[in-house]
Amino acid sequence: MDLGDLPSSRIRMDPPPGTADLDDVIRANDHSDRICEWVDRTLVEKAVGWQESLLAMVLGRWLGNFLESNDLGAVIGPDGMYRIFADTARAPDISFISWERLPDGRLPTEPVPAVVPDFAIEILSIGNTRSEMARKRREYFHAGVRLLWIVDPRARSVAIFTASDQYTVVDENATIDGGSVLPGWSVDLSKLFAELDRRAPDARS
Repeated sequence: MDLGDLPSSRIRMDPPPGTADLDDVIRANDHSDRICEWVDRTLVEKAVGWQESLLAMVLGRWLGNFLESNDLGAVIGPDGMYRIFADTARAPDISFISWERLPDGRLPTEPVPAVVPDFAIEILSIGNTRSEMARKRREYFHAGVRLLWIVDPRARSVAIFTASDQYTVVDENATIDGGSVLPGWSVDLSKLFAELDRRAPDARS
């Protein structure tokens, strides 16, 4: 089982790796402060970080504001999981799913629906491994994701993937957009990464 060179501290041993079912991941996420993904029937804790969470919330808010005026689908937060394969469910930090991908154009009621987002955003944490992210990219595009952004808070850059092996890396001076997946939506990366530099009013100089 190749989970992407993950440290053992992120792999749940109960139930034993390779034996967890979907109910196990649902229970784990109901009773834990760490979100688990379900990978090859194994519970894997997501790498987390404070700045990563901040950027995810900002991007989710901006995308949600756009969708209020452009009703193309729904934006889902970091605890929204997708069962992308029979034995694997992923929880992107932010995702968008179009109405066309939802059965009968309705939001699912099950906790881990068997649907695939059009667009996923992953915010890199220090605990993420290179192999882990490479596997996620392959899975996302094999499942049917159309666009993936991998945001690096420390490098202040974004890797824009249109396939698992086709990408462009841009720095904080760029403005990027949703392309044909989210026509009309764009993000000024200088404003996004400036969120990491905010201070209280009385601390500004």
